[in-house]
Amino acid sequence: MAFDYDLDYAQLDLRKHPELYRVGSGEQGVLLVEPYKSEILPHWRFKTPLIAKESAEKIYALFEEYRRQDDFVGMDMARKFIQMGYTRARRYANYPGGRKYNEDGSIKERQIDAEKAESAGVFKDYWHKIREDKDYLQRKKAHQKTFG
Repeated sequence: MAFDYDLDYAQLDLRKHPELYRVGSGEQGVLLVEPYKSEILPHWRFKTPLIAKESAEKIYALFEEYRRQDDFVGMDMARKFIQMGYTRARRYANYPGGRKYNEDGSIKERQIDAEKAESAGVFKDYWHKIREDKDYLQRKKAHQKTFG
């Protein structure tokens, strides 16, 4: 089931109402779902590989803490932030300033930034670790079966 963008996320605490959470596709809702956005976003950084490593480690630690609390929504939100760390760092690695399109809508020529590419790789490793986590995958399937 698709992520529901019609909910009032500014007023909604999905820790108290996990039944309203929809996994959606990719990073959908990553900057909406509270209280997780406020808990995870301050740790999300990718400017250098060292900063990306510290960020990914902290967010992965939050993923594990949410697991200990039996909080699938938190686990999935941590996954989304890690995935977004990869996709955004990759965008900045390919295009200075992170802007892919020229003002006329044409795609800019890639200019690879090796440092940002390395930052992306840090997040990619953690993202794949979560994507292969059998417990996470079982929880995801159970949540989707129960709530959509």
